[in-house]
Amino acid sequence: MEADAVSLWPRMEPFLLGALQVAPPSKLSLHYLRKMVSYVRTRDGCFPSMSWPMWRHIACGKLQLHEDLAWLYFETFDLLIGHVPEERLEWAECLSQCSDKSELDQQRSTLSVDTLQFLLFLYIQQLNRVSLRTSLIGEEWPSMQARSPSRSDREAKTSSQNKNWDDQAHLSFVQSHLGEILELLVEPGQLSQSGQVLRGCQISLDALRSLALLLEGSAGPGRAVQPVHRLLTKPPLQTQAGFCSASRCFPLQKLLLCLQNRLALNPFGITACLQSGKKLAWAQQVEGSMKRARIARNTHTAPPGSKMVLMSQVFKQTLAKTSDKLNGANIKIHRCADAFIYLLSPLRSVSLDKCRDCTVVLGPVETSVHIHSCQNLRVMCVSGRIAIGVSSRCTIHTLTPTRPLLLPGNTDITLGPFHTFYPSLEDHMGSVGLAVVPNAWDRPLLVGTEGLFNPSLNSSSNPAPLCYRLLPPAEFNTVVVPFKMEGDTCEVPGGLPPLYQAEVEEKEKRIQNWQKTVLETPLNKQQKQQFQDLVEVKFHEWLLETGHRQELDSLIPPAVNSLKDSTTDTQGVNQTRHTRTGRAVGQSPMAC
Repeated sequence: MEADAVSLWPRMEPFLLGALQVAPPSKLSLHYLRKMVSYVRTRDGCFPSMSWPMWRHIACGKLQLHEDLAWLYFETFDLLIGHVPEERLEWAECLSQCSDKSELDQQRSTLSVDTLQFLLFLYIQQLNRVSLRTSLIGEEWPSMQARSPSRSDREAKTSSQNKNWDDQAHLSFVQSHLGEILELLVEPGQLSQSGQVLRGCQISLDALRSLALLLEGSAGPGRAVQPVHRLLTKPPLQTQAGFCSASRCFPLQKLLLCLQNRLALNPFGITACLQSGKKLAWAQQVEGSMKRARIARNTHTAPPGSKMVLMSQVFKQTLAKTSDKLNGANIKIHRCADAFIYLLSPLRSVSLDKCRDCTVVLGPVETSVHIHSCQNLRVMCVSGRIAIGVSSRCTIHTLTPTRPLLLPGNTDITLGPFHTFYPSLEDHMGSVGLAVVPNAWDRPLLVGTEGLFNPSLNSSSNPAPLCYRLLPPAEFNTVVVPFKMEGDTCEVPGGLPPLYQAEVEEKEKRIQNWQKTVLETPLNKQQKQQFQDLVEVKFHEWLLETGHRQELDSLIPPAVNSLKDSTTDTQGVNQTRHTRTGRAVGQSPMAC
């Protein structure tokens, strides 16, 4: 194995799924994490695994974090590291049987995490820390000529940046902080009283295994991806990193230099996907082609955990897909407008970034759905977590076992119960370990830079206004996914909450009464035709006023010849027939 061929890179998922999209509390700085290292290494029940009660004791008693925030970090890490679907479903069943907080705490107490990996996870929350230096627009800091930006200016700029998908930001973060990251793996006996590492200190191989959370690599292009500790214990990096097989340790400084020299951009990251990912042709749009729209994916080459599909600038189109190529993929939907997107497969994660006036229906998402800088979005999903930041006028219908996260910068967010289905939905939910209970869609957490906002309080220390509402039952309507597929799901999984179910039944009753009135009204043939024409005119006026006309028109297929000429993949939804107002209208107009 040639030394020059070996490369290491930051893993995508810890930053994509693990780093919360908000600046962390000051109590999660390196200073306090160093104190945690000394504390957990010398306390029973804290090392090498740390249980939820011990973390709650540290977070709430030592760091003065709110218990809900402490659980948020613990739960996010548990969501990130992954469990087989059977374990997830078993955990959901146990939670659903808890009748009060004491039983819930008792159940949570059965969870534990790898201590060192959890410390590294807490450290990378710094990815989204607000920096005065970088928040100055186009100026170095300090500058006598530069206007000092206000707090709102800084927050507006930094909150509009989404670093979680930016592999360049991941690499820069690791390169800049690698020394501090390694220091968290050093045993307390090699630290000074102030927590600084002593000269000549070493890191054990057992401790270095935790670094596999953040770094991986390969022995060369096309070679298998391996965790970082395996590459460091084999030639040629074994010698360069100074690994001693007798003591099973690495000298810190030599290890740091070796890693810094080998760090590179993730070959399966978003940059590589945009440059060399497989481009997917699209069928012709109903109202003309849209040349800016494009989709790229790396699912044909990337290992699990690095599979991604990027969709950009979908404009006034309907895009529908169910395919093995989407299974387990991280999806990014970017700068789409006036579009209807259906991704009906089990997914790993989904990010909607800078989209507006779109309707998005998702298959079950194993980890998280993150909505960032979006306007007038309607999203329907079953997801391990939902997070919304810097967005306005968005309506989210979700089924989720965790409390939705409302991050800074939101206005006019509406939360509603999940209200649709497609035939294979329940099978897909089982494949990613998502159950119908517990369901926390209506109990959001408002997360700020120093913890949680309490919307019931109105004080200078709690300045965030109530930025969301729960959908009133009177405004509720169910949604039909307009595609025929194979499967056994024929209703909304878990049913609707009682108030919403009652509203649906009341509307159905009004429809039945209307139909009965029409049938019983004595009209002659000419009057019936006039009445039908009037109803159709009013219906089309309503379609135009509400924007539903575009949604229906986008389901009309393009010319048969255009479909034959396209080179789109024809697996999945686009092989089915679509139903509109009770009639089959052909194949999907847009398929990726």
